[in-house]
Amino acid sequence: MFDAEMMPPPLDYDTLDRLRQTFASEGPIPAVQRLCDELRTTGDFGALFYALLMKKRLELGVAPFPTGPSSDLPTAVHEEYENSIREAGREVGKSYLDRNDFHRAWTFYNMLGEPQAVIDAIDRFEVSPDVDCQPIVEIALHHGVNPKKGFDLVLSRYGICSAITTVSSIDLSKKPEVFAHCVKRLIHSLYEQLQERLRSDIIARDEPDPGLVSVEKLLENRPYLMADDAYHIDVSHLSSVMQMAMQLSDGEELHKARELCRYGAGLSPSFQNFGEAPFENGYRDFEAYLDVLIGDKRDAGLAHFRSKVDALDDVDSSFPAEVFVNLLLKVDRLDEALAVAKKYLTKVPDPQLSCPGVYELCHKANDYQSMMEVARERQDGVQMLAALAKMGK
Repeated sequence: MFDAEMMPPPLDYDTLDRLRQTFASEGPIPAVQRLCDELRTTGDFGALFYALLMKKRLELGVAPFPTGPSSDLPTAVHEEYENSIREAGREVGKSYLDRNDFHRAWTFYNMLGEPQAVIDAIDRFEVSPDVDCQPIVEIALHHGVNPKKGFDLVLSRYGICSAITTVSSIDLSKKPEVFAHCVKRLIHSLYEQLQERLRSDIIARDEPDPGLVSVEKLLENRPYLMADDAYHIDVSHLSSVMQMAMQLSDGEELHKARELCRYGAGLSPSFQNFGEAPFENGYRDFEAYLDVLIGDKRDAGLAHFRSKVDALDDVDSSFPAEVFVNLLLKVDRLDEALAVAKKYLTKVPDPQLSCPGVYELCHKANDYQSMMEVARERQDGVQMLAALAKMGK
């Protein structure tokens, strides 16, 4: 890839003399045209942008120096000059893209409000092993130009650990489709890694090569694979990815995540990170959650988490109820979610919740009677009267 830090060489004195001669013999516009040609040759596209604008200003009969905004120019030339800015920006941006200098290209396409050319170029770009892909990651992921491709580059080049850290360190709350893409790619990568290592372990024990069958098949009737505190993948990676998988709603990756959970449940207790309720049993709780999302054991999974919520004894333990509300919403059980929220979350301020609050759920369910009752319990006159007004009472 083009070295984004490398600066083009300055124009030599012979070139500058030829430009001055052209100016003297042919005039300013041909001289600037020759300057543009020289800058294209040397690759100084940043200077080319301003040279192109200077040429247009000379053609329009205004000062060559852009000493103020384009709105300072005579009204009659506004549109033509604005068009020249866009044309120059596109030419320069494309020139940088042709050199795979995505950082400088983005400067111009972003100025123009035309990101698609950079998005498409990043999609097409194949990073060879000897190329530093960090500048592309910076533009694609951290500037949000093509975040899915940016994340794929992090995962393929820097590995699962860096990819997990990346997802955890950037705010994707307003881009749920990007977050889902990242988590699904992590699940695929971790699953394939586990497949390969289980297979290698089996072959190393002089058993026939089982092939790349499912993780579940590889573990079947082979308890020795998990004996003596054995593990085949980084257990912190497994725990992190499974927690992220809880936030998915659909996709084949949920089945792979469930197999990973079953592998995790078979690990030595010393490798299982038990968190707070309702995930205090670690991978077995994760698996029950995934059962609900997948749908083949939905009733049993919901009963599993309902029992944890029923065990709540004070408002400080509201997290199991929040998890349960989110889970019910994922499987389109709004009325049940509202009932759980009314029972367990009424006294918890909505901003402190990790799930939609009671008022929001009431709006979703068009249940303004419940909103009025909750508002009265909270001594919230504003919401109480708003609910009454909505009901027409």
